[in-house]
Amino acid sequence: MIKLEARPESIVVDPAKTALICVDMQNAFVNPGGLLDRAGIDISATPRTVEAAQRVMRAVRNIGVPVIHLQVGYPSDLSTAGGPTSPNPRKELALSLMERRPEMRGELLIWGTWDAEIIDELKPQPGEVVIQKSRYSGFAGTPLDQVLRTRGVQYLLFIGIATNVCVESTLRDAYFMEYWPILAGDACMQAGPPFLQEATLFNVEHFFGWVTTSEAIEQALSHQQSATTSRL
Repeated sequence: MIKLEARPESIVVDPAKTALICVDMQNAFVNPGGLLDRAGIDISATPRTVEAAQRVMRAVRNIGVPVIHLQVGYPSDLSTAGGPTSPNPRKELALSLMERRPEMRGELLIWGTWDAEIIDELKPQPGEVVIQKSRYSGFAGTPLDQVLRTRGVQYLLFIGIATNVCVESTLRDAYFMEYWPILAGDACMQAGPPFLQEATLFNVEHFFGWVTTSEAIEQALSHQQSATTSRL
């Protein structure tokens, strides 16, 4: 068991029952020329967000905590996007932008395109699970819950983009499904004004889980790694 410094209070976590959920760290949301950038959303915070996410990912990989990558996207025929009775095509950014701007059709979050690919800095390693999704929450219409329960996971560390959309949606569902959600706030970035980041951090801290930092995770897990090494 390890003690992880967090808000509103520290939390004791069993690494053997923990997984890292890396939410939608794709070119669409991170890099110039991706969906957020083309939609006019500020992505200037992505370099430090990616650096913090890499810090968390290194720390969990070093002690064998499983990493699960979520990846949002659609087939070229948009068959999983939702039909005329679904609100998804009206509200999901890639779908609504491609509808308004025909020159972008087939380019935003379409499987097989650069936009939908996970960024090079956080590429999945062999054996790591990648779960593709077509809604904000990683639990909606996917095997994520089954994957976690078959591994005996209870505690979930969260990193990714966007804090206020797919990260918060997945984290809320995790809480409702009796997982213990822990958000690395500096390893996430919002889509929109800075107050949206603060709003999600407030929601998680007060209502849905715990908020920590990449440095706190690195420190706690490095102590665990040192303790394990010393026993060998």
